[in-house]
Amino acid sequence: MGTPETGTLAVPGARLHFEVRGAGPLLLLIAGGNSDAAVFEPLAAVLADDHRVLSYDPRGNSRSPLDGPPVDQRIDVHTDDAYRLLGHVAAAGESVQVFGSCSGGLVALELTVRHPDRIRSAVVHEPPALALLPAAEAHLAFIDDVHETFHRDGTAPAMRKLNALFGGRPAPVLPQAHDNTAFFLAHTMRPFTRCVPDLAAVAKAARRIVVAGGRASSTQIIHRPAAVLAERIGQELTEFPGGHIGYAKWPVEFAERLVEAFAAMPGAGRVPEAAEAREM
Repeated sequence: MGTPETGTLAVPGARLHFEVRGAGPLLLLIAGGNSDAAVFEPLAAVLADDHRVLSYDPRGNSRSPLDGPPVDQRIDVHTDDAYRLLGHVAAAGESVQVFGSCSGGLVALELTVRHPDRIRSAVVHEPPALALLPAAEAHLAFIDDVHETFHRDGTAPAMRKLNALFGGRPAPVLPQAHDNTAFFLAHTMRPFTRCVPDLAAVAKAARRIVVAGGRASSTQIIHRPAAVLAERIGQELTEFPGGHIGYAKWPVEFAERLVEAFAAMPGAGRVPEAAEAREM
């Protein structure tokens, strides 16, 4: 698999641990939920054959500590983190491809909308935007119940309750440097599931975005926001191998599908036109 180059970037309120593998066009991988760069190690190893792959621990997770006490996480802050990291790692003027899954998918989506000069294309995999669903109020009330269960009874009972998003099965077990479950339940789960993307802005950037969902998770609640998002911006949902963490369980097949998805986008391989950047 090889040893990645690692580094730390100071950003307002936190220090980000990041890893770089391979050589070629830059591809940023954004982890979600309670995970970190470790979840992408198998996928990054495959992609590094022909990409320079950048991954990192989101602020508050694992090796990216906050400067102060834990606080509820915000998508705009996480988006700023990713943009600063690209400014630190990418070459001057280089446009990049981005893959984000779960809450990382919401960050990838926001990053693509806000920074068309930097983001050439993005694949957004099963973003947990439950607020987009027809029964949003009920779904968000469920998330509130999980949050209250965590504070009242602890991590294990809360995660058992959260299984309902995954068809009643246990939530996927992710390889990670440290266990971030408590931070996720306390400070990440509620704000990210309440995210409502700016659909008009996303629609304008849709030619540079693929919305993706797992084949094995297609009947699960966690899959539904991706289907709704794709429909709202006039796309068909793109199917990827595996379920919610298919990238970890099927890295070779997932990498092949990811490269195909990037290559199929209009204007693949070129920097967005200035006119398109102004339109954003």
